Amino acid sequence: MASVLLDQFRIGPYLNFTYLVADEEGGEGVVIDPSFGVDAVLEAVDRRHVKVRYILNTHSHPDHVAGNQDVRARTGAKVVAHRVAPLGQDVSVDDGDGFDTGRVRFQVLHTPGHTKDSVLYLFEGHVATGDTLFVGECGRTDLAGGDPSEMYDSLHRRIRALDDALVVLPGHDYGATPTSTIGREKEENYTLQPRTRDEFLKFLAE
Repeated sequence: MASVLLDQFRIGPYLNFTYLVADEEGGEGVVIDPSFGVDAVLEAVDRRHVKVRYILNTHSHPDHVAGNQDVRARTGAKVVAHRVAPLGQDVSVDDGDGFDTGRVRFQVLHTPGHTKDSVLYLFEGHVATGDTLFVGECGRTDLAGGDPSEMYDSLHRRIRALDDALVVLPGHDYGATPTSTIGREKEENYTLQPRTRDEFLKFLAE
């Protein structure tokens, strides 16, 4: 597993996390979920001389894509999102797809439930979870495109199957810590505790 350059930025009015990932200082990289007010992110891109090739959106809600155009205008990066995302993205991805930026390999995991187009991006011992999984919580399912039954599958069949050692990079600073691990979330996150689908749907409804 390669070591990567990874910067986490808490920006915008909703405690969003935006991430800058690159293979090294001066290397190629991506920006994940550019939120409102990406000046600090762009300053880091310049300071670290990162060649941003892609903008990775975990889903299409405005607070996760608001900075897309600013990053694209500055860097020429291509916008990547799930194929059903209504973003006019440059690159459409689906479950199981992979792509490289420099020496960093990214893999796509489709996790609907918060939105139809929600995805995770796995790379080099990390997983950017957007609004599917927070530290200690999961994303809402009562907004447009949300589906509690799909969220059950995403959490209990997809996320619980991931390697415990993966570092969780959530889409918002809603937890006790800014990052976590899959193993810790399996133990401590009440939305990931073993339940049947019916029990989970009843639990969410409460």
